[in-house]
Amino acid sequence: AAQADAMADPAQEAERIDCGGRTVIPGLIDAHWHATLAAISQIAAMTQDAGFLHLMAGREAGATLQRGFTTVRDVGGPAFGLKAAIDRGVVAGPRIFPSGAIISQTSGHGDFRFANVLPMMPSDPPDYASRQGMTALADGVPEVLRRTREQLMRGASQIKIAAGGGVASQYDPLDSVQFTEAEIRAAVQAAADWQTYVCAHVYTPQGIQRCIAGGVRSIEHGQLADEDTVKMMRDHGTWWSIQPFLGDGDANKYTDPDAIAAQKRVAQGTERAFELARKHKVNWAFGTDILYSGAASQARQLAKLARFMSPLEALHRATGAAGRLLAMSGPRAPYNGRLGVIAPGALADLLVVEGRPETELSWLESSDNLRLIMKGGQLAKNTL
Repeated sequence: AAQADAMADPAQEAERIDCGGRTVIPGLIDAHWHATLAAISQIAAMTQDAGFLHLMAGREAGATLQRGFTTVRDVGGPAFGLKAAIDRGVVAGPRIFPSGAIISQTSGHGDFRFANVLPMMPSDPPDYASRQGMTALADGVPEVLRRTREQLMRGASQIKIAAGGGVASQYDPLDSVQFTEAEIRAAVQAAADWQTYVCAHVYTPQGIQRCIAGGVRSIEHGQLADEDTVKMMRDHGTWWSIQPFLGDGDANKYTDPDAIAAQKRVAQGTERAFELARKHKVNWAFGTDILYSGAASQARQLAKLARFMSPLEALHRATGAAGRLLAMSGPRAPYNGRLGVIAPGALADLLVVEGRPETELSWLESSDNLRLIMKGGQLAKNTL
């Protein structure tokens, strides 16, 4: 009878770990990550041998998991090989929801070429960033369709487009609007045909509104959104992936006056973004967008959210809310099971925390406070 009971309830055969009264939370999710670009400098990303880039990315993937992030949504970069290596257990790292190359117009946020290569002719070979799968340049509906379909062919779980200017990009002003609505719709249609969605890098009201009109389901950044635009996001059920860009010691350092001014504008808009998202009940999730050797601040970026909301609300945006955002990949999601929750049937991603998550988040600033890390039921760390 005892043997029959054990067979009926597999939990009776499971290893039991005494957590000593500590808090157990779901594994963290970074909804805006660049797995192959977070641990190297910008000049290295644009010039170094591809093997070096991927070995550095593999090492950083292990560090990402040790910070408690068991899943990331990669929104730009050649992460397909890294994902395959992690899934096969070759290297340690988080689950990756890959977008593949950032799809960008000429002169857009994903155009990393130098101006001295212009004009580009149809017979010219692709630039280094395009060859390595960091970016895919497309102008006009046919080219947008082609580049989107290429990323889907490679295994993208969602598509990333650059629909507006950026702080770090060399040529496009922050207030520039990129891709026509027809081009955006082309990417959205190609993704929808594969039952997934498009997310878009964009900051300004005009750019965000064009994206929403074109069918984009997730706005990446958006710190300059005005109230009418946020209401439009709410009414269309558009997700908002917000990063704590605060212009602080963790921010990228710039010498160009235009970049410095743009960074300041975005930092000033960040607090208002959190306020408007809460006020209008927009679905939003936490992400970091760390680039170029700043990966160590990943968990600290999440801790900063306690400045704008309760600790538990902040953790929700990096667990349950982010899990719902990732679920929009539908059948293109590379993993079966719910993410960001502790529930029957969910993927067993768990953290045992040395701290009080219900009252503060300073424990995130040291990985020593993560006493146990479990990904998919397998222990990645146990210091209990």
